Amino acid sequence: MADGTNKPAALDPSDLYNVRSLLTDEERMVQDTVARFTDERVLPIIGACFDEHRFPAELVPEIAELGLLGSSLPEEYGCAGMTGVMYGLICQELERGDSGIRSFVSVQSSLCMYPIFAFGSEEQRLHYLPRMAKGELIGCFGLTEPHGGSDPGNMKTHARRDGGDWVINGSKMWITNGGIAGVAIVWAMTEEGIQGFLIDRGTAGFTTQDIGRKMSLRASITSALFFDDVRIPDTQRLPNVRGLKGPLSCLTQARYGITWGPIGAAIACYWEALEYAKSRIIFGKPIAGTQAVQMKLADMARRITMAQLLSLQLGRLKDAGQMQPTQVSLAKWNNVRMAIDIAREARDIMGGAGITVEHCPIRHALNLESVITYEGTETVHQLVVGREITGINAF
Repeated sequence: MADGTNKPAALDPSDLYNVRSLLTDEERMVQDTVARFTDERVLPIIGACFDEHRFPAELVPEIAELGLLGSSLPEEYGCAGMTGVMYGLICQELERGDSGIRSFVSVQSSLCMYPIFAFGSEEQRLHYLPRMAKGELIGCFGLTEPHGGSDPGNMKTHARRDGGDWVINGSKMWITNGGIAGVAIVWAMTEEGIQGFLIDRGTAGFTTQDIGRKMSLRASITSALFFDDVRIPDTQRLPNVRGLKGPLSCLTQARYGITWGPIGAAIACYWEALEYAKSRIIFGKPIAGTQAVQMKLADMARRITMAQLLSLQLGRLKDAGQMQPTQVSLAKWNNVRMAIDIAREARDIMGGAGITVEHCPIRHALNLESVITYEGTETVHQLVVGREITGINAF
């Protein structure tokens, strides 16, 4: 019988199931390293960056130095050779800082470096990947078009052969990193189906235009890409994939990271709301002592715990080579919805303070409006899961 002298240790409010204990020492080291970078380098400036509509490009060399660009690609290309779980933890800690920082790393790693590694020639890998890993060359991923993003099979951008060259015409919209990218991975319709092309900045006929006046992802660059008779040699085509398999496999990689990232945003909002609730005195006691606020905080903790376990298992499946796109869809749907709900509840608990950039809930809530949309909307992922369990395509 317990005598009161051997009380169990208090639980970590942001890790009630001690999910961290399920990580390896190396995984914990990666998480701690990125958490320290976020605390010391991102959080002190990110509110101002969001307010000023500015991407903190000065952080890119440090992000690269930590090995966070293309982190799970092989070391022979200048990358860190980390596991999928490590990449997920990177995304979680970066998005605890801001979705814009995590988006930058996700696009560079999963949407740009991954297709070059998976579908490019060895010459392309050696030419692009080491510089991209060092942050010397930034990439962007051109798939979404102005008329819609969830139906890539209806692509209007097209490429036609002309001797040993390809001539590309069309446009892409809502492209992260477009304005600073030195190379664009562009998907275009050809007579042989959809194919990928590497278009370097400065190529005649290739222009970009940044999208301003955003109320979300303000610390991230979002652009439109335009192709007017862009001529490139066949050596700039990704030779090892044709059809939607190419871009969709890239999206699966990126969505995997997105399942982890919002956990970080949710923890940031939850932790700030918790600390505020314990210090905010109303009618002689902290609002954390009221049933209404405790129920909200407890529900946040419950949903964060569920998301942590979901993404960790997804990461273990990924590292075992068993991850399926439907599993990614379920986690993306669940975890982003969890995070945006928590950001809104945290803002509510914090009252007027919650709408200022001195605090994080409104910034994360606005960012998550984009995260719940890009890489497949919530509805799209619900239908992916529905198709899997019923065997009927409702798209």
